[in-house]
Amino acid sequence: MRLIDENGENVGIVSITEARSAAENAGLDLVEIAPNADPPVCKILDLGKYIFEQNKKDRQAKKSQTKVELKEIRLRPKTNEHHRGFKVRDARGWLQKGMKVKVTIRFRGREITYPEIALQDLKEIAEELSDVSTIETAPNMEGRAMHLVLAPAKEPAK
Repeated sequence: MRLIDENGENVGIVSITEARSAAENAGLDLVEIAPNADPPVCKILDLGKYIFEQNKKDRQAKKSQTKVELKEIRLRPKTNEHHRGFKVRDARGWLQKGMKVKVTIRFRGREITYPEIALQDLKEIAEELSDVSTIETAPNMEGRAMHLVLAPAKEPAK
């Protein structure tokens, strides 16, 4: 096996017994780093400290991740301009904060026979929010609802 000592230096190819004795002399553990390599790679290190450092790195990576939230505004084809303005204003605020917005127009009863009304509404909303967003998912019909997903623009306009 290939052995790496506690300082990170390559010792070379040694037998398992030599590697174990080197680890015992250093007062540390012998850990197999790359079992599929030819020959397998082992390292002399303090296993408890190594696991602690790995967990610390994982926690730090998780902390630095950004969670993208998806907000939704729901409308109907009969929603008038004034009420739609309130919803669009809320969506603009969410997009400026970096959240995605899903715009849903739900159909009731016979409204479903006129999907072009909903499509026109979605296009108008996307146009109104085009300065702070980009269309991530184009308007599509799903059951008795039509959806559009807007993502925040890369360079938010202020």
